[in-house]
Parts: sequence; structure tokens; C-alpha cells
Amino acid sequence: MVAVSLQPTDKDSSARMFRPLEVFIGLRYTRAKRRNHFISFISLVSILGIAVGVTALITVISVMNGFDKELKERILGMVAHATIEGVDETVRDWPQALKLAKENGHVLGAAPYVERQAMLQGTRVSGAIIRGVMPALEPKVSDVDQHMRKGRLDDLVAGHFDIVLGSELAMTLGVDVGDLVTVFAPEFSATPIGAIPRMKRFTVVGIFEVGMQEYDSGLAVVNMQDAQTLYRLDGPTGIRLKLDDMFQAYPIGRDLARNLGSQYYRITDWMQGHSNFFKAVAMEKKVMFLILSLIVAVAAFNLVSTLVMLVTDKQADIAILRTLGQSPNSIMGTFMVQGILVGTLGIALGVLFGVLLSLNLSAIVHWIEQTFHVTFLSPDVYYISELPSDLHWPDVIWITVTAFAFCTLATLYPARRAAKTEPAAALRYE
Repeated sequence: MVAVSLQPTDKDSSARMFRPLEVFIGLRYTRAKRRNHFISFISLVSILGIAVGVTALITVISVMNGFDKELKERILGMVAHATIEGVDETVRDWPQALKLAKENGHVLGAAPYVERQAMLQGTRVSGAIIRGVMPALEPKVSDVDQHMRKGRLDDLVAGHFDIVLGSELAMTLGVDVGDLVTVFAPEFSATPIGAIPRMKRFTVVGIFEVGMQEYDSGLAVVNMQDAQTLYRLDGPTGIRLKLDDMFQAYPIGRDLARNLGSQYYRITDWMQGHSNFFKAVAMEKKVMFLILSLIVAVAAFNLVSTLVMLVTDKQADIAILRTLGQSPNSIMGTFMVQGILVGTLGIALGVLFGVLLSLNLSAIVHWIEQTFHVTFLSPDVYYISELPSDLHWPDVIWITVTAFAFCTLATLYPARRAAKTEPAAALRYE
């Protein structure tokens, strides 16, 4: 039993001036040497459990943020944030539409394009999307020029009928730079011998790889003028836009449509084609947060057993404090201080290790792979061959608040039990 002096020392009096009674006694219990070392062991287990749970939660959420960021960069590096399309086959007065789009303060880049389906034949045959671009303007709206494995996007010279293929598409066709590829358009030309498909031979001048199968295996890029010639078009089929905020693509596109004239132009944004994918990633992140929060909750509720044993161990002290006039609410606050202190220490350690691990995860994984000669994400199987991590401080704050809430809830039952202690019953056998 811890003796409570009725005449506090000057040091205790000074401390009491700046701390409430519950905090003062709770911290004093924490500093006091425990007679029951098992209680100390359970407290240590609680601290470590909370720390491990918080560390795991921060790290996993950061990894999911990293994958989300990586996928967005790869997908949106090839997909325009917004697209101006004509209600007819081509965009009416496209130079004027391009000029008006560039005048919008939210538009960072704009480039016309032609996009059609085709059948490509090398040593083998495969279907693909033909995208005709202007090499000088395309880098303003996409990153295809930054992912060239062979050749350059500038090699697409108008009238030369050159073509740049995705890496997997080139492999499927069995061609490389310098080889010829026959492109069959899904349109027919009338000849004396009947209708024959429109076709043209292109020379492979480059191969790109963006790390997304949708584009590496199904996209071929040519000069826009050559695409117009092949498909017999009098202009581009659309104008691709890059915006300063891709999440505002819909309202920005709506304003552009209003300025251009909605009767002639149609505005689409990247969310219409890929929103379900990113919503699935966001949902997975939320579910993972809930699942891992249960780990933190289990560790936090270890505090219940710790505090219950502590309350049992301090029955006589509680009775003396009640006899001296301390209220049940004050007793409850005293034991909540201890539980919250243990929880706060575990959360602090978890946040520290979680942040350090998230910031250095790629380097740590690389070291493990080099040291133990293992590969976690094989480049032959996965398009993202490194474990990405993107730490968001709002996530860290939210995890900290959630863990603290669990720890606070875990202290309520033992603290209420301590507050209901009857002095006479507790001192009967003392």
C-alpha cells in the first residue's frame, strides 16, 4: 500500500499547483515501484502491442498510398485529364477549339489526336488502338515520350508512315525497331475486284513501356497526319487536355463545353473511364484501415486487464483516498491517467517506428532482397516491381486519434470499477 501523507512536502505542493489531483496521483502511482511485477509485464505487453499495431497500420496505409500514386502516375500519364470530342466524326474548327482550351487558366497543356482501332500484322497478328499525335505537342498532355525504350517520339515524321509500339505489342507482333508492320483499318475501299480493307505499311521507329498492360500491349502511336490519311479524316477526332487539378476535371470540362458550344463539342474526363478502378483502390484502403484498426483495438484493450489488476492491487490506497475526501470521479480520473499514459507511450512508439519504416521502406526492402537473395515483386510478373510507399501526414494523424480513442475507451471500465470501491469493505482485512 502506498502511504498518502496529509502534509505534502514543498516539492509535492509545488507540483500540485500545476497539476490536477488526479494527474498528480496517477503519475505518482506510475513512478512508484510496483510490488507486483506481473502488472508491469502486462503493461509492457500493452505498450508493445499498441506500438506494433500503430506501426503496421501506418506502414500498410503508406504502401497502399504508394501503389495508388504509382497507378495514377502510370495510367494518367497516358490518359488525358479531359478530352474535347466532336459530336461528328472529327472536331469542328479544331484550331479554334485548341486555342480556346489553352486560354483556360486550369489547362496546362492541349494536343489534338486521332484514335481508331486497327489490326496490326508483323510476323504475327494482333489488334490495337492507333493513336495519331503531334510529336511536338504530345509531351504536354502525356508521358509516353518519357517511357521510350527504343527510339524517340520525335521520330514520327509526317508522311513517312512511322509507328511507335508498346513493348508487349511489339513482342506479340514479333517485330523490333526497323521492321515493317502492316496496319489494317476496319474500313473498306471499293475496287474493281470488290471491297478490300484499307491498309498501309508502317516502319517501327520506337518502342515504349509504361508498365501498364492496357497500353503496353494494345497501343500504337503514329503521326496524326498519317493517321488522318489512313482513316481518311479531315481533322483530329479529339483534343487531349492536361489540367492543374485532375480531380476538378468535370467542372473544368463543363466550363470548357459551355465556352466552346455544347452543340458541337462533347467533354469527357478521366473519371468516366477509370473512376471504378480508383474507387476500388480507395475502398480497399478503407477496408484495410478497418481491419488493421482491430489489431490496435485488441492491443489497446489489453489495458483493461492491466488496470483491473492494478485496481485490485490498490484497493487499500483507494479506500484511504476516499476516506480523505477524494470523490469517485476523482478516483476514476486517477486510474484513467495511468491507462492513457500507457496508451500514449505505445502510440508514440508506434508513430515513430511507423513513420521511419514508411519513409525508408523501399531501401529496407531492397537491402533485404540483396542480403537474402530474394525477390518480393518480380519484374517478370508484376508491372510495379518495387514496393512503393507514400506517407500522408493526415493519415498518421487520423491513425493516432483512432488509437488514442481505443485506449481511452479501454480505461473506462477499470476506472469506473475503482470509483465504485467502498472504503469500509476495502479496509476490512487490512
